[in-house]
Amino acid sequence: MTSSHLRIAVLAAVAAMFQAVPAMAAEAPAAQAAAPSAAINPKAVLSTMERVADWQLANPSKHRPDDWTQAVGYNGIMALANISGSSKYRDAMIAMGEKNNWNLGPNHYHADDHIVGQTYAELYLQTHDSKMIAPLRASFDDILADRRTGTLDFTVKGNQDRWSWCDALYMAPPAWLRLWAITGDQRYLDFAISEWWATSDYLYDKEEHLYFRDSNYFDKREANGRKVYWSRGNGWVMGGLVRVLQYLPENHPERPRFVQQYKDMAAKLLTLQQADGLWRASLLDPDTYPMKESSGSALYTYAFAWGVNQGLLDAKAFKPAVQKAWSALVANVQADGKLTHVQPIGLAPKVFDDNLTEVYGVGGFLLAGSEIYRMAVLDKTRPQTVSVANPTNGVRGDELAEVRPGAGIKQPVVMDAATSAIINSQVIGKQLLFPVNLAANETRRYLVLPASRLAAVPPADVKTHARFVPERLDDFAWESDRTAHRVYGPAIIKDPKEHLISSGVDVWVKKVRTPVVDKWYKRGEYHHDIGEGLDFYDVGQSRGCGGTTIYADGKLHNSSNFTQYKVLADGPLRAVFELTYGSWDAGNGRSVSEVKRYSIDAGSNMTRVESRFASSSKAPLTVGVGIVHRDGEGSHNTEDGANHFNSYWQPPHGDDGSIGCAVILPAGVSGFELVDKQMLTLGSAQPGQPFVYYMGAGWSKSGDFADASAWDAYVRGYAQKLKAPLQVKSQ
Repeated sequence: MTSSHLRIAVLAAVAAMFQAVPAMAAEAPAAQAAAPSAAINPKAVLSTMERVADWQLANPSKHRPDDWTQAVGYNGIMALANISGSSKYRDAMIAMGEKNNWNLGPNHYHADDHIVGQTYAELYLQTHDSKMIAPLRASFDDILADRRTGTLDFTVKGNQDRWSWCDALYMAPPAWLRLWAITGDQRYLDFAISEWWATSDYLYDKEEHLYFRDSNYFDKREANGRKVYWSRGNGWVMGGLVRVLQYLPENHPERPRFVQQYKDMAAKLLTLQQADGLWRASLLDPDTYPMKESSGSALYTYAFAWGVNQGLLDAKAFKPAVQKAWSALVANVQADGKLTHVQPIGLAPKVFDDNLTEVYGVGGFLLAGSEIYRMAVLDKTRPQTVSVANPTNGVRGDELAEVRPGAGIKQPVVMDAATSAIINSQVIGKQLLFPVNLAANETRRYLVLPASRLAAVPPADVKTHARFVPERLDDFAWESDRTAHRVYGPAIIKDPKEHLISSGVDVWVKKVRTPVVDKWYKRGEYHHDIGEGLDFYDVGQSRGCGGTTIYADGKLHNSSNFTQYKVLADGPLRAVFELTYGSWDAGNGRSVSEVKRYSIDAGSNMTRVESRFASSSKAPLTVGVGIVHRDGEGSHNTEDGANHFNSYWQPPHGDDGSIGCAVILPAGVSGFELVDKQMLTLGSAQPGQPFVYYMGAGWSKSGDFADASAWDAYVRGYAQKLKAPLQVKSQ
């Protein structure tokens, strides 16, 4: 089977992914001799994780693909995708989401049917494709609009509309936290926190520092007379604490309370680890449940390793326990990658087949592996710690931070300090760029380390691209994952069919987050939308969407087509290039020439342009950055001198929709002039000095901008972000 056929087979199998399972938790039997402690190194950890994941992908589940059992597996697959050198694991998750139409499970209020939203949200944070979270947001909004406030008594009908069993704290709250991180909607965060503590107040035993599974267990006792605390149930809580703390801001007033519960439970659970490195199904009566058990043990390994890596747990006390547990878990992996000794769902887990596996066990194993991997990667390595702060009261999503890597860090890579994911990055000159997502006034930490420390570098998401297009009359085209543009070179002037003299900026609209420029040029036809977008913008000899002119004596003095180009950086996160425009008459007997440096970032609809004019006179130039206006109803223009921008929403172009264009002058706007149906945003440029502006476009069918007000809001927000850049500190 070829690699491409294998990839197709994996994607086709994934929707139903993983092995079938019934419906809710219990616990299990007998300990065996501990496996010898193997040396832990990044390659060994990653290799084992991939072997386990590959087995699971090759043995897909017959269970519902949005079921909680599957979704725990998805959590683990995502953790692996974030460190693996193969794209097939994230591809599998995207295929699963597409199969589910990005919907949650069928039980609207039930926590088990919310967990799949965690994976949707994590994929959104990487791709920023709005369809991935639209159903999640609609569902959670509906829950908030009709919030349940009934009893947590598990014997009462309908009580599972709230988090009335401890497993729910893994299933639901991390999904609510991730949606809050994406949207900045405080209601999601507040709901998750208040409901967590309602459940904790009801089920958490403050003396034992353990959770009852549900109210049915308050008065039950084990054979040895001890209270009944299931291993996997408390594992769900520990995993839930980790996955909440990964997104709960450091400065949030409730964070210390979550951290304290996490530490208290960890300290108790450390005393309950058995000699072979695992935990038994019943935490306080291991003799009655002597069987080795992988799923609860994997969740504890995950939680402990995360705490050591975060500096929340004492490494001297917890690291040996983590290493011992990981060795024991690896010993439960067969040669073909099948994870064994996974306790099934049920009410009597004292005895089960040693060879039994379940998808949630695989999910826990992969989560544990991701933190063990980080521990191994950072062993004897001191990474550069970078803190990125959002100084504003709004979400800063899909924005690039920049830092200079520390001395001696060759081929730097970036790790998210909270999740251990290796994230997209790019080096330009001496600067390292990487994407961040920050809630209002939030600070997040990132680790910079040499790529040589990793077992593999995850494939980069190419989100920006710029290139000269000689096969199409010397066009120069560029794009981000949000928009695309082109300008015209010298060949089109001589073309007998087109014969176009223009330095205006054309717009290509797109509804996909993947590159389209090369694909569309190769196809040779891009004036019809076949599912990705199209070119229906008519630039002609106008300024188009952000072309410049010298404005003198009430007239526009435009340059001709660019004469030279130079690509300085070509993605994956930022594309930078220069275009040279030869000398032209700028009015009053004055001649000028221009070099423009364009820069477009992943996640942005705006392109930064830095123009430098050479002039026969040293006097300042009045530069107009233009947007062509169209005839027809439905257009909207906003002139906002206070925020230094002009925004235009053009009339609908039949079924193609509307394009929004915008110009921002960060140094200030000296005026606006409508000349020859072109709105000029005016500023002053000193010859030889940089004249900086931003231009960009959006589309009504992209899923981002429904109307003119949405486009205006984006442009205004972008202009305000320029005034309050991200604050980056390094140590």
